[in-house]
Amino acid sequence: MKNISSWFSFAMFTVLPLLSTSILSFYALKYQDFFFDLTPIHWLGLSILLTFGSALALCPPTFLAIILGYFKGFWAMPYLLIINMGAIAIIFFLSKLLNTAWFENLIDKNAKAKHVLTQIKKEELKFIFFAKLSPVLPFALTNLVFAISGARFKNILFAGFLGMIPRTLVAVYTGAQAKELQSLLENPNQNFTTQIVIFSLVLISVWGLVIILKKAFLKPTDQL
Repeated sequence: MKNISSWFSFAMFTVLPLLSTSILSFYALKYQDFFFDLTPIHWLGLSILLTFGSALALCPPTFLAIILGYFKGFWAMPYLLIINMGAIAIIFFLSKLLNTAWFENLIDKNAKAKHVLTQIKKEELKFIFFAKLSPVLPFALTNLVFAISGARFKNILFAGFLGMIPRTLVAVYTGAQAKELQSLLENPNQNFTTQIVIFSLVLISVWGLVIILKKAFLKPTDQL
């Protein structure tokens, strides 16, 4: 029973985005005029609410970037910055309320896993950057994993910021170029240029993570 809260959290961060994006899409389509008429102050207030939604895996930031890009163009970037950075901070501090003893015990009992985690922490900033660069990895779940694995808050925030910029810009551009919201939501990556950029980001992310993990899996004697 003591691990239920932790496993429930992982399930929430992976299942809820699928449901919430459908609900958000419905309201974005139904009330388009309402969103177009919002003032900067209204968008700021909405961004604060979406920050908590993103932290709880209810509003995936990349999806929000596409929606906000459609309504605000590149003026959406300041609001998305608030959402992304705020959500990272909330997830980090919420993780401190979870029971992570099971994770620590798992690592302590596995010498190889402990060695790998120690080596990854030596390049923590790079590892987080490459992980956040990929549009494929879930935002909330990756931040939760970083937090419970002992990553430093400043590294999660800074590397998360740098890693999220390219994918956020691509998502905003996708939304800004769309002429119709419904077709955008049905096929957000229909633009060929966008597909190439996303594929490139995934490749760079995988390349960087593989290099770091390859070093981490080396035995101390192999590194001499």
